[in-house]
Amino acid sequence: MYVAKENRYEQMQYLRCGKSGIMMPRVALGLWHNFGSVDQYDNMKKILFEAFDHGITHFDLANNYGPVYGSAEENFGRIMESDLRRYRDELLISTKAGYDMWPGPYGNFGSRKYLMSSLDQSLSRMKLDYVDIFYHHRPDPDTPLEETMGALSDIVRQGKALYVGISNYQDEDARKAARLLRANGTPLLIHQPRYNMFDRWIEDGLQEVLEEEGVGSIVFSPLAQGVLTDKYLNGIPEGSRATRNHFLKGENITPELLEKVKKLNKIADGRGQTLAQMALAWVLRNNKVTTVLIGASRAEQILDNVKIVNHLQFDEGELQMIEEILQNK
Repeated sequence: MYVAKENRYEQMQYLRCGKSGIMMPRVALGLWHNFGSVDQYDNMKKILFEAFDHGITHFDLANNYGPVYGSAEENFGRIMESDLRRYRDELLISTKAGYDMWPGPYGNFGSRKYLMSSLDQSLSRMKLDYVDIFYHHRPDPDTPLEETMGALSDIVRQGKALYVGISNYQDEDARKAARLLRANGTPLLIHQPRYNMFDRWIEDGLQEVLEEEGVGSIVFSPLAQGVLTDKYLNGIPEGSRATRNHFLKGENITPELLEKVKKLNKIADGRGQTLAQMALAWVLRNNKVTTVLIGASRAEQILDNVKIVNHLQFDEGELQMIEEILQNK
């Protein structure tokens, strides 16, 4: 049976999430990829154990992570049952509902019926009595926000989640959600948006809203689906995500983009970091983002990523050079 390293909490930094009592690890592990039914089970265990051994206490899932839908939660549940049960009170486990999950009109978006049914299914798959955070995964333009937030509040009251979050909400909808939840007596803990050097939309209002409302943030895709790594420094390698037509498409990796990546890589070299490490540190640079969400296909990647907590600072010259590169159209 897995036994966690005694010094695991010395490997990580933690930051308070908004105005809550929860301290979040600056690096969290997402199970979006590499934990589905098509992936190797033993490798999943290695990744999770390496993460926890280095102080990553937060594991982030969603109902339809896989493939197939639900299989990431099922695999996580198997590992919870076999190895992680004794550490349950040291873990922050989250899941989400909001995207397509099952056929028919009740398996998508933001109705009370969908959210409550989905969480019951998720708890069963993960072999848990509750999750620490339950998210509405995306806004629903057709369901009243009062219904969606009311369902989240009732889920907390039922003891099926300790906290609630939202994901992919724009600034004004996030503000409305936060205020509805506060009025319900179940404050919004956290928002999960996409954010990286090349996708900075949250700087145009959302971060200000979260600060005003006392809400933390955990960002996904901090490496722009791998673009902000050394993988594409010499073009598009065979077998990369860009060749498999996932969310990252080859036609979006332009010569101009690659030129920026190369220039950013030189700055990272000067900092004694890989490009990926610098990109992750940049996301956390001013503590406006509570946590950065990473993915991993092998345990060794965890080691590389957690090293950033020892070098999160940037001097003004570095930030100015990075900004000039990013703003150069």
